[in-house]
Amino acid sequence: MNPRRTCHLRGRTRVMTVTGLMAGIPLHLPVCRRHPRPCPAHWALLHSHRQTQGSGGPARCRGARSPGGMETWSRRSAAFDCVPQPAACCPDWMAGLPDALPLSHLSIPGTHDSLSLFGGRRLRCQSWGLEAQLAAGIRFLDVRCKLSRGELRIYHLCTFQRASLRGVLRRTLRFLRAHPGEAVLMRIKEELPIFSRPGFAAQLHRCLLEEGQGCVWCREEVPTLGQVRGKIVVLEALAREVLGIPYEQLSISDAWNVLSLESKWARVRRHLEKAAGGDPSTMYLTFCSGNGLFTCPEEVARFVNPRCCQHLRRRAGQPVRWGVVIMDFPGAGLLRLIVESNGPRANGRGTAAPGTPTVRARHRRGTRERGRGLHSPARCPRRCPSGRTLLPAPRLCPRASGPVGQKRDSRPCRAAGSLRVTMV
Repeated sequence: MNPRRTCHLRGRTRVMTVTGLMAGIPLHLPVCRRHPRPCPAHWALLHSHRQTQGSGGPARCRGARSPGGMETWSRRSAAFDCVPQPAACCPDWMAGLPDALPLSHLSIPGTHDSLSLFGGRRLRCQSWGLEAQLAAGIRFLDVRCKLSRGELRIYHLCTFQRASLRGVLRRTLRFLRAHPGEAVLMRIKEELPIFSRPGFAAQLHRCLLEEGQGCVWCREEVPTLGQVRGKIVVLEALAREVLGIPYEQLSISDAWNVLSLESKWARVRRHLEKAAGGDPSTMYLTFCSGNGLFTCPEEVARFVNPRCCQHLRRRAGQPVRWGVVIMDFPGAGLLRLIVESNGPRANGRGTAAPGTPTVRARHRRGTRERGRGLHSPARCPRRCPSGRTLLPAPRLCPRASGPVGQKRDSRPCRAAGSLRVTMV
């Protein structure tokens, strides 16, 4: 027997410990009903880094079962999806909502660590790219940056996610130009602030000014939907400067360090109910995501997302304010429940993604074609204009102690050729 690999049979679960891999943490692999020994798909779990970056998740055996007997290793369901493209698109669900509706009154689906696509199972939080998330109906983006070589680059911990903040802003505004009735909330956070570099706030301000194209909301007060259609609403947690809605003034549930999956879901459920019956003027953010020493973002999402879907389904068909629901690997069914809770005017039905077979068609084609469902990436029909006017960066405003009492700017966003960042 290979001394580096031991295997013991306990019931229907093989517990494998590979020296030098995952620091000796036991890896629980489901036993395949078709193979008396671990099948190649199970051994592929030990090399999930390549699988995670290439195909959206580690390979699974179709006949594998978990110790509880439930088939938990499916790559797509109504609540969980780790396939590179979403099952359905819902790009214009905000367009039918009234302009006078404050953002704090809405139920908004969002993603945690929205650009975290690389780093293996321990760090990877999403399988959809930015354009695919926006086309699926995501309207809250969690963007985490580090100042590196004079540029704000996207990181998850110490892993570079092959993107920059400027690129994220350009791609988001390209989507908003194609769908002017929508608005996108964007939390911009400095990753690993304990190793903060001086100049992060100034570089962020300059980036918003140069790339914002007059379509960035940087005030402290929560706007109405009519004020920010076609714009990015910035949420930030800077100590001295004002570049958006202060993050610390919102009601947030973010128990990211998960020791117990049951406890994590209990906190998520309590905060969802708090948002449903809380102050309408307060914005609620509920993080369904998490990580831990003995778990990973994908496992947390597989546990929490279906329970969140069941919880929201109990009140389906009636308008409920759930606030901003932030998830890892969300499924199209869960996104639809969040969107439809805004009322009948929110177009939450969506359309199938280009090249995506429907559930009924996929069922008729049989199980052999079911595993082939690859979807073409969501594309925006309009291109980004090349002309851009740059203005001198204004002075950063000091943090105010309370909400600013100035009149809100309700004028529509200017053309892409002009530049105006809404500042206090």
